[in-house]
Amino acid sequence: MTRVSLFKSLTAAAVLASGAFAAMPSHAVTVGPVTDPIGVVKVNKGQPIVIGGYWVLSGPDTSLGLDSKRAAEVYFKEIGNQIAGHPIRFIVEDDGCNAEGGQTAGTKLAANQNIVGVLGPACSSAATAAAPILWKQGIVSICNACSAPRLTAADRGPNFDGFLRTVYSDTDQGKGDAKWMYEVMKWKTAATVHDGSPYAQQLVAVFKENFEKLGGKVVSAEAVAPNDVDMRPMLTRVAAAKPDVVYFPVFVAAAGQIVRQSKEISGLNSQMIGGSALMAKDFLTAAGEAAVGLRITFADISKEALGKEYPTMVKHYREMFGEDPIQGFHAQGYDAAKLLVMGIEKVAVKGKDGNLYIGRKALRDALYSMPRFEGVSGPIKCNELGQCGEFKFGVYQFVNKDPATFEPGKNPKKIYPAQ
Repeated sequence: MTRVSLFKSLTAAAVLASGAFAAMPSHAVTVGPVTDPIGVVKVNKGQPIVIGGYWVLSGPDTSLGLDSKRAAEVYFKEIGNQIAGHPIRFIVEDDGCNAEGGQTAGTKLAANQNIVGVLGPACSSAATAAAPILWKQGIVSICNACSAPRLTAADRGPNFDGFLRTVYSDTDQGKGDAKWMYEVMKWKTAATVHDGSPYAQQLVAVFKENFEKLGGKVVSAEAVAPNDVDMRPMLTRVAAAKPDVVYFPVFVAAAGQIVRQSKEISGLNSQMIGGSALMAKDFLTAAGEAAVGLRITFADISKEALGKEYPTMVKHYREMFGEDPIQGFHAQGYDAAKLLVMGIEKVAVKGKDGNLYIGRKALRDALYSMPRFEGVSGPIKCNELGQCGEFKFGVYQFVNKDPATFEPGKNPKKIYPAQ
């Protein structure tokens, strides 16, 4: 079975797995003073409000998930680790950055009906599997780094009605990448490489469509697996096509092998461009010396593009964890936590018994209709499909191989648009 077929099968299995739990009620539910079409979470007086989370917390992409989780914890600490007078209990699962892990994490979280809402994930493959499982139980989820276009597309289907994201869509990233490469860099031919994940596969498709619409040509379309270690046959085929640029928006482990082994391929003189998953300290470990000089496309995260409270957020992050952020999506992770808390505070009702009552559909609707606010990642305003984050294009270049020097904006250094 191909990786893509396997992913589709796992996604279908994830949706079916949600049937192991009771489906949403077909009529309104009343608990205490709150009536809601799909359910009510009761939080007893003095007991915690339970928030779930799932990110990749093991393997080569650990920094992607750990950075996101830490950012949420920074926000929770800033608000005193409580919501509406109740302490926060944060339950987090590791999704492994794949569909199988997303299914497992989503199933575990969905089984806990005390969970009010869920943050994460970072990987689109995990979100595609888990979000329907969570929403089957009426649990909203807010992703901060899963950027695959279909997650907020008009045809995504009702299984994703409870899903939102504070990260941009790769519909915008792919278009920006194509425009920069064709119009700014004047590259007319490209090779693309994806790893079968929804993130990489959908991003490459958007890039190809826009690159060719501008007049460019994709002369080689390649696929690898995330755990492939020998990229030489693929790179040799790419070299034979003689593209101006090789565009490989894949994850850390595969990208590290591609960058290292590209130096060994005779005749491969193409420019190499990575994607947003490589905005990570772990990539410098994976690629070593070969990382120096590599350019990656990402959102513009300069101080001009981010919210005015971003420096304060980083200061608190450093105080809590003893280091600067280790990946590029911490701002969106912070904003996802803030959005969820704002929604809870908006709909929570305190009963005469001192307990707190939160309508599940009411929370979902409050998140989707939240007035625009200034997040640390930039403006946050959700549309009718749960797309809440905006996109500003940027290009970055690694200038040092030492992971200790990793700092978004400095290593890798922002090189476009010019400061």
